[in-house]
Amino acid sequence: MKNEVIMLREGFSACPVPDDVKERIKGVTYKENSEIHMDDLSYLNIRYLDFSHNIAEGEMIVHKSLAKEVLEIFEMLFEAEYEIEKIRLCDEYDGDDERSMADNNSSAFNFRNVAGTQELSLHALGRAIDINPLYNPYIVGEKISPANSAEFADRRADFPHKINHHDLAFKVFASKGWQWGGDWTNSKDYQHFYKNKENLVKSAVDKIKKLVSE
Repeated sequence: MKNEVIMLREGFSACPVPDDVKERIKGVTYKENSEIHMDDLSYLNIRYLDFSHNIAEGEMIVHKSLAKEVLEIFEMLFEAEYEIEKIRLCDEYDGDDERSMADNNSSAFNFRNVAGTQELSLHALGRAIDINPLYNPYIVGEKISPANSAEFADRRADFPHKINHHDLAFKVFASKGWQWGGDWTNSKDYQHFYKNKENLVKSAVDKIKKLVSE
């Protein structure tokens, strides 16, 4: 698949990872590996509304096959005035996911394993995005990540920026065929949206079925 330059509209664009960004991420969030090459990734500029409801500009890296729909997702969130505190590359936190989450940074690509395992995360493939993680923690057993999000672990409580099935972020990601970590059984990852190759196949099949039915 060709890694294209995409200009959805002002504030929403994608391109192959620029040389200066390559230098920023090498050895930090991008490590030499056999799973994904730098050419498989797209660099996105994303406009969003921060928690002060001011327009801000963020940057994100995702798999090139998802670049256009990720731009479309964030454009829909922006148009609906959905607030995201910040969107930065995890390299600004030296690739430390816990620090990024603790600072409520929404991010995507980071070549790392799933926390506490030897299994490669979908973040490592640019196929997962975390949204407002401080307010939407990852919970497995008694462990809550980030550690400073304990007050937001009780999902029965009412507080701003909480992602659930009624939240716009869930609805918009789901409309594009993405899955949500809040639906997991053995753990809960309320910040986490993802689309792996199995999701892509299912989305394609669903589109074909819809065309046939029409």
